[in-house]
This record gives sequence, C-alpha cells and structure tokens, in this order.
Amino acid sequence: MSADLDLAAYLRRIGFAGALEPGLETLRALHFAHATTIPFENLDIQLGLPIRLDLASLQDKLVRRRRGGYCFEQNTLFLAVLRAAGFEAIPCEARVRLGAPEVLPRTHMLLIARLAGGSWLCDVGFGGEGLLHPVPLDGQAHAQFQNLYRVSGEGGLCVLQSRREEGWEDLYAFQPEARFPVDFEMANHYTSTHPESRFIRTLTAQLPGPEVRRILRNRAYAELRGAEVAGRELAPEEVIPILRDVFGLEVPAGARFRAFEG
Repeated sequence: MSADLDLAAYLRRIGFAGALEPGLETLRALHFAHATTIPFENLDIQLGLPIRLDLASLQDKLVRRRRGGYCFEQNTLFLAVLRAAGFEAIPCEARVRLGAPEVLPRTHMLLIARLAGGSWLCDVGFGGEGLLHPVPLDGQAHAQFQNLYRVSGEGGLCVLQSRREEGWEDLYAFQPEARFPVDFEMANHYTSTHPESRFIRTLTAQLPGPEVRRILRNRAYAELRGAEVAGRELAPEEVIPILRDVFGLEVPAGARFRAFEG
C-alpha cells in the first residue's frame, strides 16, 4: 500500500501553524508539537492487532483516528514529514539501554536531521522519558525544560543520555548511519509479536510535556515533574478511563489487553 503524505492534515493533528522552512527553528517546533501531542502507546499490540508501517496506515491511525503509536510508527511518520518540509533526514536503529540488565537487540528507531550547523538527533517515539526538542550530536548538555540531555560518543557509537541525580544515565546507543525500511519491518515484527517483547508483556501509554510527563505501564500510573514522581496503582476498572481521559485514546468498551491475560 502506498500513499502521499497529507501534510496539512498532519499539521492540524499536532496543532502546528508556523512556516515550514527547513531550519532549526522549524525543526524544534515540529518536534515539540508532535512529541507533546501524539501519545506513545501500544494498544494495538495489546489488542492482538498488527502494526503496519506503510504511510497510508500510519496516517489513518495517528492522524485521522488520532491514535498514538510506538517508535517505528511515530518516527516513520515524522521522517516523511521532515522530508516533505525540505529537511535532509535519515532513520537509524538503536539498542535501548534504559532499564536493560543485558544487551538488547536494535529495536528502537530514531532520526538524524542534518542542518547547515551540524547533525541533530530527532526522536518523537521514545515515550515519557524521551526528547521534546532535537539534540545536537555535540557531546554537550542541553536543557529541555525540567530535563537535561546529551549525545556522547562511545567508540563508533552515539549514546543519548539523560541527567539524573546520581549522574548521566544511558537511554540508548546507536550508529548515526541510515538504515532501510526492511530493517525496521524486521524489528517491528519482533517487538510486536515475540512473546518476550516488552510490548507484548506490558500495556503502555506515555506522553511527555514541558511541565509533566505522564506514564502508564500496565496498572502503574505516574506523573513525573522533574525529580518529583507522583504515582499509584490503578484498579482494573480505572485503566480504560485513564487511557481515554489522560491520553486521549479511544479504547473499545470491554477491551481485553494481553498483558492482563497472563
């Protein structure tokens, strides 16, 4: 299935009304609007539905039906938007390190946008701990509201890090080299179907913002305000209302999620 990008519909979806000139100001504005509007979520995986990465399916789901998605969906759509707006951008693969006790496969997608002043990491698909603005690949610390990020070097790798009270924590590591759609199709198949995938075993919805980052994992709901965390365990009957009211996601009445079925 193929489709042309309906850029006007996408811009309405994220509430962007600025000029589309391929420069840093536009890149930052598009990234912020997308990251704070379209939730990171895996409801289709939890409902036993396939995850499709063709542009027609992504526009139908994330734009027309106002759903969210996870990294492959979010960043594939954002890549099409950046290129349509005149940016030079490439997709890359990463190994997530956050919360990982061992080396994980390359199951994260991110983007690199190349501007006259250098290269910028763009990622609207890392969920509640993710970026609100692009980060330059310069090794320096960059503040984003209540968070601090940097992209450090590690051999031939780049590592996105977030500052914690105890020091810098790795979020993920990647090579800044272009990958092909088939690479993401294979990784998407693993993350959406393998019984050991965290997206099979965990229902999640996440939405970052400048003042609060909202994260639902199974029945654990939390709101992060810088170093302050307020959260609680939801009752089973509260999950669907939270998905609807907090994350703006339409969930079928009586939906049954894989993570809760044992």
